[in-house]
Amino acid sequence: MATDKELSDFLESVERRAFKQAVYAVRKDEAALDIVQDAMIKLAEKYGDKPVGELPMLFQRILQNTIHDFFRREKVRNTWVSLFSSFGSGGDGEGQEDFDVLESFESEDGSEAAESSADKVERQQTLMLIDAEIQKLPTRQREAFLMRYWQDMDVAETAAAMGCSEGSVKTHCSRATHALAQALRAKGISL
Repeated sequence: MATDKELSDFLESVERRAFKQAVYAVRKDEAALDIVQDAMIKLAEKYGDKPVGELPMLFQRILQNTIHDFFRREKVRNTWVSLFSSFGSGGDGEGQEDFDVLESFESEDGSEAAESSADKVERQQTLMLIDAEIQKLPTRQREAFLMRYWQDMDVAETAAAMGCSEGSVKTHCSRATHALAQALRAKGISL
């Protein structure tokens, strides 16, 4: 069972990575900070008595669920905003025929709602291509790449997790990034 010190040390060690992951998902620093704080509080309240070895997986699941909850709330909030935005169009009856709800609702720049449908489709297709190319990488290269660049682990942590030297991690990461860049360039994608 994790002590208060072990739980505190664990939360401190994952805070930065969790924040980056949340920012990547929601694209808003303030919302990402709230999400990470909520996830940390939930872990401490509900699972603080679990063994230290179980905390990383529990926290990752809690963080993902908290991000999903954020998107559900945003969807409901945006629905209500668009439904009630017509009340702000002036109650005198003049100009009602020219009123368009979509013109009065402005999405925040950089938010998913502000993207055009074409941008959303293009982004989704790009992500699917990147995912497919990552899956094609040799196992060790894929492991090193995901640990270093997705999970934001440093070279020493990755080497310890993979059971190899730091030099091997650097080699695997270098080969993986070059292979991905070449494969994506061949498909017309430049990041």
